[in-house]
Formats: sequence, C-alpha cells, structure tokens
Amino acid sequence: MEVSSSTSEVIVEEWSGSSSTKLSRTATITASPSLSIQRSGSRFHHVWRRILEAFVPEGFPSSVTPDYVPFQVWDLLQGLSTYIRTMLSTQALLSAIGVGEKSATVIGATFQWFLRDLTGMLGGILFTFYQGSNLDSNAKMWRLVADLMNDLGMLMDLLSPLFPSAFVFVVCLGSISRSFTGVASGATRAALTQHFALQSNAADISAKEGSQETVATMVGMALGMLLARITMGHPLAIWFSFLSLTMFHMYANYMAVRCLALNSLNPERCSILLQHFMRTGQVLSPEQVSKMEHILPVWASSWSSKKTELIHVRVSLGVRVSSLNHLELRDLLHFAGSHYKKAKYLLMERKGNICIVMHKDSTATDVLQSFLHANAMANLIDKHRILHSESQTWMDKHYEEFIQKLKVSGWKTERLLSPTIVWKANWICGSSDEKID
Repeated sequence: MEVSSSTSEVIVEEWSGSSSTKLSRTATITASPSLSIQRSGSRFHHVWRRILEAFVPEGFPSSVTPDYVPFQVWDLLQGLSTYIRTMLSTQALLSAIGVGEKSATVIGATFQWFLRDLTGMLGGILFTFYQGSNLDSNAKMWRLVADLMNDLGMLMDLLSPLFPSAFVFVVCLGSISRSFTGVASGATRAALTQHFALQSNAADISAKEGSQETVATMVGMALGMLLARITMGHPLAIWFSFLSLTMFHMYANYMAVRCLALNSLNPERCSILLQHFMRTGQVLSPEQVSKMEHILPVWASSWSSKKTELIHVRVSLGVRVSSLNHLELRDLLHFAGSHYKKAKYLLMERKGNICIVMHKDSTATDVLQSFLHANAMANLIDKHRILHSESQTWMDKHYEEFIQKLKVSGWKTERLLSPTIVWKANWICGSSDEKID
C-alpha cells in the first residue's frame, strides 16, 4: 500500500500480488473532498488470478527454477495418460475377480484383493531396503524406472482375465511392480521438489503440485470412463488404446526427465564435469551437463547415441578393507603412510578400477574430494602414467580452483549424491608402524 498526501487530498492505492515483483494495482481511493473508489482491472482478471494461485507456487515464476514449467507440463500429460489407462486395467481386473458373475463370492474377491495389496506392501519394503539410498543420486533414472514399473503393473492387470488359472500370481506381480513405483516416484519427487525450490518453498511447490494432479486425475478419470464405455466388449480396441497410451506415457516421461537441469553432484555429473575441466580448464553449466548425462541405466548406455565416456563406473566408493587380498593390503598400507597422510581416504588401483577406502571420521566434503581424486586417477590409467603422484599433483594444483568454478556456475558442492557408504576404516600412521582397522 502506498500513501501520498498533500494539503488538499489523500490518495490510497491498493496493490495485490504474492511477490513484490509481481504486484498489480487493484484500486485507487481518493478523498478530495468526498471519498471515491476507482477499481483497476476487470473482475474476470482478479478471479483468474485467484484461481491460478491455487495451482502455481507463490511468487511464480521467480520462485522456481526455469525447468519447472516444461517438466510439469510433460509430467501432467504422462499422468493424464496413466489415469485413462487405469480405468481400462481396473475394468479388466474387476472382471477377472468375478464382479458381475453369479458364481463369484464376496469372500473370495476380498481375499484376492487383500493378497494383491499385501504383496505390494512387501515389495515396497524390499525395494526400499535394496535401493532406498540410491534414489537421490540417480533421480532421473529412477523417475523413468518408476513409471515403467507402473506400466508393467497395469499391463499385468489387463492380462489377468486371460490367465484365470494364474490370476493370483499375475495380479500379485503387477502389485509388486506398482509398489516399486510408489517408493521410487515418491522419493525422486521429493528430490526434484527441493531442486525446483529457489526460495525455500518446497512445501508450497508440493502443495500446488497436488492441486495440479487432482485436476489431471479428474480429467483422466472422465476420459477413462468414456474410453472404457466405448471399448467395452472390443478386446482389440482395448489393447490398441492401452498400448498407444502406454507409448505416449513413456515418451512424455522421457521428455519430462530430459527437461531437468539438476545442479546437484552425483557420480556421473562429477565425471562429466571433471573430464571437461581437465581438458579445457572450464566448467560446464547444469544445462549443458543435463544434455550429456545418461538417463537410462548404465547397462543400457550402449543403446544411447551419447558417446560420453563413463569413467565414474570404474570408481568403487566405500570399499571394504577385508575384501582386499594380502598384496593389495600391503599396497594400501604403503599409500596410507606416503600419499594420503593428511587425507581422510585411501585410493588404490585394482584391475583397472579405482577403489576408495573412506576414513571413519570422513565428512561429506571428504567423500566428494575422494571421488573427484579417484576420477582424476582413473583418467590417467589408460595413459600409462604414475597414478598416485600425478593425480595428487593435479589435485594440489587444481582442486580448489575446480570447486570454486563449480560454485560460480551454480553447482551445489556441499556433498556428493551417492549410495550410503557402509564400510569405512581407520588408519594410524607412525614412525614405526602403520595400521589399518
């Protein structure tokens, strides 16, 4: 509110907006000599703004990253296709359970549904146990995997009427697939919400996403019921519609993930950044790296057109000391007393790979430094160089410069997004003995 005064009149202006940079004047009140109110803008404009505020974060677009809008557009489109297909798969599942048939019993249908849900819950727990700590570091890949598993789950529901003798097995397999989706999608979405939030507004972004998904769900349900009604009794039409929507769903998911320009450091992004810096002395931006990194799993990278060398796959972080043989342990003891006296990690070359042993007192900064050091060493293996001395010399000369340039380019250098390091070690270097516990 702004107030200007003079001896003859007082003017009060009313402004509206959730962000100081997006304010608009809505009314002007004048007292000269009688009170008058002049409203600005149409009533439709005000109503539209209030509706929009229910679906976009406060302060939009300055309160979110530039990749928020394209990601949300593709994400809503893939969600819409999912809700439409859900009607087809649910219709087939209910038919297989026996809904509408006189021979079907309530207790039998209830038991089958309960067994389906139970296997899904157990699958979710197992998936969290094996992959929970890996979801942050590969948010893009797991986002795709989550939706692929959801597609598989719906496919199992659609197939269930075709295999009545194996009905329980088929629907339980589909439930397990969807349980993976729930865990992976929820975890990666949390990571992406933190990425989008520029003004510590992750809760607001999450709430507005809920509103967007509610609208997409209602539209998808309506279209799904219409499609189910049209295709009822026509198996070929059902399968054609389902497969077509599935292909669109996978494409929309790929495009949504491709839009993301994450500024957190995971193993692959670290490798891409370090290799480019070692060649040119320059640091790539998050947008540039997003076009170079692989979204599909490593085993599928041979199908990709990208030719980025995956040096990070040759680095093993958090190696268990007791898994090394006597010769490797002797080398490790030597390195602890020579090259890494002041470091909170040890590096060792093992069959063309670089093994990292982390100190039990190591911090997140030490983990990032050790991984970058290991990548620098892996980059020298094929060049027949003296690995430890040359890589240490490079780290002494360029590491701090590299980290500073990463910060200037918008990268988060507080930590490396990697699976939890379970195995660590402790070493004591003295004049007469060297010891590793």
